[in-house]
Amino acid sequence: MFYEQRMAVPDSPADLRAEYATDLVAVVGQHDVAAVADETDLDAETVDALDADSVADLTLEEAAQIQSMVEGEPDADTIVEIACEHLLLGMTTAVLDVDAVEGELPVDMDAKEIQQKIERRAPMSFGEYVHLQHTIVDSAP
Repeated sequence: MFYEQRMAVPDSPADLRAEYATDLVAVVGQHDVAAVADETDLDAETVDALDADSVADLTLEEAAQIQSMVEGEPDADTIVEIACEHLLLGMTTAVLDVDAVEGELPVDMDAKEIQQKIERRAPMSFGEYVHLQHTIVDSAP
């Protein structure tokens, strides 16, 4: 699950995103498209088209809403909170500040944006989350 603390990541953010897309698509498969659309902020067309590329366009909250449909998983708000806390914990482990993350991040986000997104003061796409997580975990000793 994407919100769990990672100690290792695949070679690229795209590979990590594909791994998470497989998980989210499996959740949709356990339910049906209409049920997922009813339980989330997503429309049926978006849910039905989920794949490794389109999952990046979800918000972190939308991905959490899908994940929370699995029995035994926390609610979506808790998943988002845990995911962001693990980013902060990873930064501590890797001895990174937001300026260092900005320097390593392969997407265009400045340090202030990174901090706001991790602290949940600004919206974060799932694609941004994956890039941040990959950068942070890949930098850990």
